[in-house]
Amino acid sequence: MTKKPLAWIVDSTAYVSPELQKHPDFFSVPLNIHFGEKQYIDGVDLTPEQLYEKIKTADEFPKTSQPSAGEFAERFKVIAEDYDEAIAVHVSAKMSGTLASSTGGAEISGFPVTFIDSLSLSYGLTGLIERGMEMYENGATVPEIKKELDKMPGKCINYILIGKLDQLYKGGRMSAAQFYLGSLLNVKPIVQISKEGELQAIEKVRSEKRALQYLINKVSEAHLSGIKKIHLMQGNIPDQAENLKKMIIEQVPAMEVEIGDISSVLAVHAGEGTLAVLWFEE
Repeated sequence: MTKKPLAWIVDSTAYVSPELQKHPDFFSVPLNIHFGEKQYIDGVDLTPEQLYEKIKTADEFPKTSQPSAGEFAERFKVIAEDYDEAIAVHVSAKMSGTLASSTGGAEISGFPVTFIDSLSLSYGLTGLIERGMEMYENGATVPEIKKELDKMPGKCINYILIGKLDQLYKGGRMSAAQFYLGSLLNVKPIVQISKEGELQAIEKVRSEKRALQYLINKVSEAHLSGIKKIHLMQGNIPDQAENLKKMIIEQVPAMEVEIGDISSVLAVHAGEGTLAVLWFEE
């Protein structure tokens, strides 16, 4: 049987758009979610909705982990049966060991994989894969695609409004004092993945109304600089996401807004109620 030339691979921190779901050469490798001794495979054993319910009732706060190099190797061996090589785009290496495990898996399997560190997560991976696919359809080679995609990660602009402070507190990312003061003052933290691929706090906004307006203002500024489309990611609050989309369009009528879900792995850290706006600079 003749093999197909190229597969496209992401990990499950990526936003998988309806178009990617239909793409015959696209593969997503799931990360793991742990509640105590029980392990779930992201998007396979546990949906984001199920995760939110378990977080509310579980005695222990969940943790996440990447597949081992051996697990990646097994996945690559399967893909290698049908493809000559692959391009893999992964979550920022500064936030996860996924890229390192995936690289190790490729070495074990002997399958040729070209790796891209997205320096991001969610749509930050998706945008790179979509650009790579577009280039490939237009005749670009794998080295040419890698050269282009390696330039893109630092161009992903993002603003993330954290949904619930208690999830940051339970996950060990906020001290008891910070949690108490944040709750008392109704603080809405806004974080960002930097151009270097690291998560950093950038604002602490008082009240949800002001926090939403902060996101809208950032989108408006992006439009003035030439951005025509953004991605709005949401953590189990589709109605609020639709409302924010409406508010954005009211202020920036020409902006195209696509809504997507954050994955279960990201839901563990960001929490239910999280909203994020992302786009790529030209």
